[in-house]
Amino acid sequence: MRSEVNVIVEGQEFSFSTEGREPLANDEARKWLDEQFAALECEPLRASGKLLLADKVVVIAREAGSKHFADAAWGAAFAAAASAALGKKLLQVDADTLSVTY
Repeated sequence: MRSEVNVIVEGQEFSFSTEGREPLANDEARKWLDEQFAALECEPLRASGKLLLADKVVVIAREAGSKHFADAAWGAAFAAAASAALGKKLLQVDADTLSVTY
């Protein structure tokens, strides 16, 4: 599945295409996101601690910041995982406003 993922973080926009990449299985994508959530020491958005998958994607983007997205390999891995986990071909992750648009 070819997908386009745009990320807005710290006022900068980054665009990634998964064209030419082997698509990730949903469980692989979720595992990658879980690993990044832990590595970046992310916290759930909601006081209840409930963490929706879209919340996880946007929190990872926020904590990764422009430094991680400037690394093309990391950004492409994020795009592939976010797209596969959410099952969407077109995705916009706005870490500045904490929103995900399909």
